[in-house]
Amino acid sequence: VQLQASGGGLVQAGGSLRLSCEASGFSFDDYVLAWFRQAPGKEREFVASISRVGTVRDYADFVKRRFTISRDNAKNTVNLQMNSLKPEDTALYYCAARQGVTGQTIKSIDRYDVWGRGTLVTVSS
Repeated sequence: VQLQASGGGLVQAGGSLRLSCEASGFSFDDYVLAWFRQAPGKEREFVASISRVGTVRDYADFVKRRFTISRDNAKNTVNLQMNSLKPEDTALYYCAARQGVTGQTIKSIDRYDVWGRGTLVTVSS
């Protein structure tokens, strides 16, 4: 069971990045997926979640209208398109998965049991 995140990097404020997370070792379309982030000195926090077939999406207030979560069940990937990036978006970004029911999204970090390694996003001012 593995999640592998990629796509992080250095970008100027106002720019865009697209994170991807590839899954292996489990039935991808049975799982709710999410992105979390952890800034230096802060706790890990919820960013976005997407239901099993992608029909329901949920976002943290601070990323609404800037970030978009999507998934491709044929490719076992979940993506996070990040636009209008701000310096305060600088963090390690993690993808996570948990088996769920149709139409479900999950915000609680404690409910996820599959985690990938983080990918670093740095936004310069």
